[in-house]
Amino acid sequence: MNSNFVAELKWRGMLHDAMPGTEEHLMSGMQTAYVGIDPTADSLHIGHLVGVMMLRHFQLAGHKPFALIGGATGMIGDPSGKSSERNLLDETTLRLNQEAIKEQLSRFLDFDATSENAAVLVNNYDWMKEVTFLDFIRDVGKHITVNYMMAKDSVKKRLDADAKEGMSFTEFTYQLVQGYDFLYLYQHYNCTLQMGGSDQWGNITTGTELIRRIGGGKGYALTCPLITKADGTKFGKTEEGNVWLDAHRTSPYKFYQYWLNTSDTDAEKYIKIFTFLSRKEIETLVEEHSKAPHLRTLQKRLAEEITVMVHSKEDLDNALTATTILFGNSTSDDLKKLDEHTFLEVFEGVPQARVSRNELEGGLDMIGALAAKTGFLSSNGEARRELKQNSISVNKEKVAEDNLITEKDLIKDRYVLLQRGKKNYFVLVIE
Repeated sequence: MNSNFVAELKWRGMLHDAMPGTEEHLMSGMQTAYVGIDPTADSLHIGHLVGVMMLRHFQLAGHKPFALIGGATGMIGDPSGKSSERNLLDETTLRLNQEAIKEQLSRFLDFDATSENAAVLVNNYDWMKEVTFLDFIRDVGKHITVNYMMAKDSVKKRLDADAKEGMSFTEFTYQLVQGYDFLYLYQHYNCTLQMGGSDQWGNITTGTELIRRIGGGKGYALTCPLITKADGTKFGKTEEGNVWLDAHRTSPYKFYQYWLNTSDTDAEKYIKIFTFLSRKEIETLVEEHSKAPHLRTLQKRLAEEITVMVHSKEDLDNALTATTILFGNSTSDDLKKLDEHTFLEVFEGVPQARVSRNELEGGLDMIGALAAKTGFLSSNGEARRELKQNSISVNKEKVAEDNLITEKDLIKDRYVLLQRGKKNYFVLVIE
């Protein structure tokens, strides 16, 4: 017997709406459902994660998940939740993006073909590319009225009199194309459920309507809430833009920091959505956190779970080391464990000075390193005072005035970290 997928989503706060009969349909045996994924980049970002987590829960409940890469729809642009038309991509780019996305999905979904409920990746371009415009308006378009399409919220918002831009015919037909995907998967794979964000309800129900009118069958719709942040800022966005799953776009350190810095309210919500911890484990964590919020128990566990899931245990360890360097009692050895990219990210925005490698041959004296050669401190006199007060560290180790900086002090053969007190950092870059 399958476990209750809908009940699982409910307690996790991942259910916004479901068509009547959906829960009973899923409890009647193994079913197939899909989530559409926009392939306009070569990586998913955390905005995609809710849909991916839904597919994973679906598979864990004993059902068969389909991830649909929107190669065809990615060439059009979905008007839902958007105020303007997106850039359209060529097929070569879309295929490259598809491969990268499948690699990321395989960290969540089991694509092992020997399993009865193995996940499947499909691309709607594969069936849409053979369909001519005349075929489409004859076989699909005639079954849906313009009145029906105009009644959708995604269309009404874009046609609002206050909107600066109108809506192209291309975008207007998007719901038909997405609806046809559902019909195609229903006819060829017996897929009876489409899932997505709450802004997709209109597009999904167009699909159920096509299944009823053309396929003579019954399709179901299920949506999750759009994720928001308690402070009103956009979930998944930072000053640099999206928080990506690709380590080259968003490093594991910054990824970890994003989750670690969530508010208490958001952390309690996110740990249910973005981890597979059990209800009992989460309730225990929430209780622990409420007794000592300053320890940030929820944020730490959330950040750890999701960093390992998206990246690896090694990446988490690296992120923890990097975090300790800034906010804890770390050592010179900890600093030297960091890769260069993470070191630069940890000390991003910290003042720097460039020093010639020749300066290190006989050893760079501390007064020169702190003031004369770098300007970290305002004068040689200030440098001497700070050194006498034992408030200067080199690579996290306290130093005296007679210490010298040499080649052996270099981090990644290029950097030296100076520090005054607990929070004032300065990076020497050796050239």
